[in-house]
Parts: sequence; C-alpha cells; structure tokens
Amino acid sequence: MIIRNAVVEELSLIREQRLLAYQVHAKLIPKDHWNALKKAITSDTDTNPDIERIVAELDGNIVGSVVLYPPKTDAYEGKVERVEYPEIRMLAVASEAQGKGIATALIMECIDRAKAKGCGSIGLHTGEFMKDARRLYERLGFKHIPQYDFEPANDGIIVKAYLLTFDKNI
Repeated sequence: MIIRNAVVEELSLIREQRLLAYQVHAKLIPKDHWNALKKAITSDTDTNPDIERIVAELDGNIVGSVVLYPPKTDAYEGKVERVEYPEIRMLAVASEAQGKGIATALIMECIDRAKAKGCGSIGLHTGEFMKDARRLYERLGFKHIPQYDFEPANDGIIVKAYLLTFDKNI
C-alpha cells in the first residue's frame, strides 16, 4: 500500500469513491440529512489549497482517501468553532478494499503529519450513526469531546467530535 498526496486530476474519482463509501449510511438517516451529507462529501471544499488531500493506493488503484485540515480552519462552514488542532475529514475506503487496514493507514498518516508540524493533538467529527468509524477511532485512542458535537440538520442526529492527544516529540 502506498500513502501519498492526491493530485488534482484524481479529485473527481476521490469524490465519487467517497460518495459510494458513504452511501451505506443513506438508509440509516433521514433523507434531508443524507442530502446534506452528500453535498458536503462531494463539494469542492477539498480544493482549498490549505488542506491536504491524501490517498491510499493499492496495486495501482486508489482505494481510499482522507482530507486533513490545518488548525483554525473553518472545516464545517461555521457549525463548529475553529479549533487549535488539525481535523481529519471525509475518510473513505472503497468497499472492495475495506478490512485491509486502509482506513487505519490513512488516519496514521494524518497523525504523523500533525506530529511533524509540531501539533500536540488531532481531531475529527463523525456521525453518531457511523458506528464502525467510531469504533475505529476509539480503538486508535480518540476520545469523544462533546463540547464540539453539533447537529447539522436539526433532525436529532448528532455529529460527534473526537480528539487524540499525543506527545509532540514522539
């Protein structure tokens, strides 16, 4: 597996793959919530020059991706206050590649990049209905920080905030 920066020509493929990966949640949430999530994960916010677009490549094919926002970036369009640490967003793994450690590798790459920049922590948000993702984050040591939770669609579905604190010198 190769973890590398995405190139601009790959963005449409990444968005399509992201949409397919998140599609499994469409039946678990109200239609309006799914439409808002769909809009967020397929938008062009991943073209912001300040963020890092990272892909996992296996046998010459992109099988996963993630976006890493720098500290103090409005990653959620005003729904959450700007935080002092980088944020992992839009983690997605192609269905045929799930269970191969790709999500973990992408998260670890984000952690390594945050540490390399001298950050002492890294955060993320995930829907409460994304149980597998929450289990993965918790297994990797992320802790729920409810003060940064939010409800994007006023439908009772909470997007939960998580934080991993680490020694910057590791």
